[in-house]
Amino acid sequence: MRKILLTTMAATAFLWGCQTMDKTMPTDGYDITAQYNKFKEVKMDVDTSFLSPSERAVVNKLIEANKPLNEIYMLQLNADNPAIRESIVNSSVPHKKMVLKMFDLHYGPCDALDGNHVFFGDTPCPDGGGFYPADMTKTEFENWIAAHPADEAAFRSGYTVIRRESDKLIAIPYSEAYAPQIAELVRIVNEAADLSNEPTLKKFLRLRAKSFESNDYFESEMAWMDLEGNIDVAIGPYEVYDDQLYGYKTAFEMFLTVKNPDESAALAKYKKYLRDMEANLPVDDSYKNFSRGFESPIIAAYQIQGGGDNVPGIQTIAFNLPNDERVREAKGAKKVILNNVLGAKYDRILGPIGERVLVPEQAALTTKKYMANGTLFHELSHSLGPGNITVDGRETSVAAELKELYSGIEEGKADIMGIYNILFMMEKGELPVSEKQQMLSTHFTGIFRSVRFGTESAHAKGRTIQYNYYRSTGAVSWDEDLQRFRIDYDRMEQAVSELTAMFVMVQGDGDYDKAKAFLDKYGSLDDQARTILNSLDGIPVDIRPIYPDGI
Repeated sequence: MRKILLTTMAATAFLWGCQTMDKTMPTDGYDITAQYNKFKEVKMDVDTSFLSPSERAVVNKLIEANKPLNEIYMLQLNADNPAIRESIVNSSVPHKKMVLKMFDLHYGPCDALDGNHVFFGDTPCPDGGGFYPADMTKTEFENWIAAHPADEAAFRSGYTVIRRESDKLIAIPYSEAYAPQIAELVRIVNEAADLSNEPTLKKFLRLRAKSFESNDYFESEMAWMDLEGNIDVAIGPYEVYDDQLYGYKTAFEMFLTVKNPDESAALAKYKKYLRDMEANLPVDDSYKNFSRGFESPIIAAYQIQGGGDNVPGIQTIAFNLPNDERVREAKGAKKVILNNVLGAKYDRILGPIGERVLVPEQAALTTKKYMANGTLFHELSHSLGPGNITVDGRETSVAAELKELYSGIEEGKADIMGIYNILFMMEKGELPVSEKQQMLSTHFTGIFRSVRFGTESAHAKGRTIQYNYYRSTGAVSWDEDLQRFRIDYDRMEQAVSELTAMFVMVQGDGDYDKAKAFLDKYGSLDDQARTILNSLDGIPVDIRPIYPDGI
């Protein structure tokens, strides 16, 4: 099977190269250099002086995982991506170096910041990424399952790709679809385990290597939740954002970090409130979820390296994993805040944006503290609300029912519920109630940081809903003279509660059509929002972190 795949890719490269060899740069006003420069290069230095020789050896070995992870992820975005890149190299396209830099930034020829604008070639990037045949429709997928019900579990699995074989659709496990890269990952991860003196890290790495081969990640995810020591590494297939056809298929990535024990301890106090946060949600008890574990670790970390889905485009500032509901119900989920990435983004992006979003007296209230707290409570809130649900007597999950809509709604839920829970912590005296306006000002400014990520971004979709609800309820108004927004803080606090309830009920009902109507109603930006976005020239959309190749 691998030999056939490589032969097909080589043929595709030849054909693509013939078609695009003389293709010139787009003439529709698209400026590839300006788009590339929306990402600010930032050198990310991390203090690793406290690591032992064994720990340093483990880190350096895991950095080697970048190569196979990146190769897998490029194929997951588009199975033709390696061939497309080779055709750029062999083409006479103007500004070839910039085209290649842009390709490497986005791991493909589509600019995610500009509606997936194709900057090389003329073939749109597939909604299903490289997880499905590019010409496969949802109808064909569903019809195949209806006719072959024994295939359903494999077809909907997060760890298979769907391929066309003659007149059939087949599901191929990741371990087979990416066999050369998986073999490299298994080798690297086992060698890292050999080097480690930390028992929990050694156990996790051994189990994760087995998971790569078996496509069963449950035991290794459970072991990841128990990691101790200075090193924390999330490595494997996790997020489903790139499967915009169904939201089933997981993308490979790595977050290689070192922990800050003091900062982590300062954050850990909030996890004792997770059950109280669930109970405090502004919805009927039938929508609340007390079956998940509430002993979730919270880690303040500094990222040393990333791989796969964690490398291109918009940079993650925090994550909440694993996504497996079985693990979440047993142990909850681990929240990891990447302090060095978050700090770089506030200094270069959110702080400057505030001055152009809000009237001056409110813009002055934005703070790095509440970007960090907003991020923390966003991640905490991923562990709250509906997960496994019952729909028409069927045991299912929110993700399974909402399909490709799930990611945008889940990110929106986590955003708004995070603000709701910060307000709850202020009521509890864990955060100063006197800082409420600072928190809400930072939150509203953050909407404009996220919607610049592009209309296809799950975070942008969730933030757009928040913006429109605030406008529709009068929580924010437009100052025509200043060309800035003004927040009504009391009304915004009420709107936060109302919108939290709306998100939770959309998820708990598990009704695809209602969820789509919710997204459609609040999913477009108005002229005032676009005025602000057009005023942000000169402020990076995001950073391009430059990490060390070794420590």
